[in-house]
Amino acid sequence: MADNTHSKPVHQREFEKKQHREEMKQQVLTFALMILFTLIAFGMVIMEINSYFVIPTLIILAVVQVAFQLYYFMHMKNKGHDMVAMMMYGGAAVAGLTIITFVSIVWW
Repeated sequence: MADNTHSKPVHQREFEKKQHREEMKQQVLTFALMILFTLIAFGMVIMEINSYFVIPTLIILAVVQVAFQLYYFMHMKNKGHDMVAMMMYGGAAVAGLTIITFVSIVWW
């Protein structure tokens, strides 16, 4: 027979099971929201809404979808991803500042 001295206690297994169930719910909800955002963006383009409204809205929806991807599907919310998160957010900040700088130079 197998020795069960190294198995996890029942309460810990139940806790992990509940935690995995909650995480799966969050991922399914996030996936549904991303599909909804995609359909909204597609609908706005198909309906030929004014570009002064569509472009900022599409950018906002895209940023929200990227945040969902990083936070839920790339598991950035979990412990142990602090350095990776810092590097990614730092890179995004540098990219944003670069874009702002070049847009300012071109338009002024």
